[in-house]
Amino acid sequence: MARDATIAKIHIAKKEFNLDDDAVRDVYERVTKKRSLKDMTAKQRLAVLDDFKSRGFKVTRSAKATSNSRNYSSKKYVRLIFALWASCTKLGEIKDGSHVALRAFVATQTEKRGKRIDDPAFLTYDQASPVIETLKSMEKRGKAKRC
Repeated sequence: MARDATIAKIHIAKKEFNLDDDAVRDVYERVTKKRSLKDMTAKQRLAVLDDFKSRGFKVTRSAKATSNSRNYSSKKYVRLIFALWASCTKLGEIKDGSHVALRAFVATQTEKRGKRIDDPAFLTYDQASPVIETLKSMEKRGKAKRC
């Protein structure tokens, strides 16, 4: 589990149990002999999280974490946008391959053509076509650089 995810879950548990700073630091000290998450190893942070779990804290996945809708659209052209984005990232044509960066790219592309839409899932075929063509040309340029 990533450091930030463990820390985030500990903070959620702290909030769920209504613990103030002193009370939560007492828990940290009881479990790990350290009063700060920053001073703990990953194993110690997991021990703190396990302690919260033993007291009734349930780790649940957020709707955002369980949603596959952004990657698995029923629209083939939307899936093509995601595939081209990933390919361009792999080829080095796109530095930031995140979903946030893709949304910014789509917003810029659609704004040039009239109506600003940032989520690829909401594009019509006509709106997606220029985005796809731009990504195809970027992919072609990236492949040419590799040769």
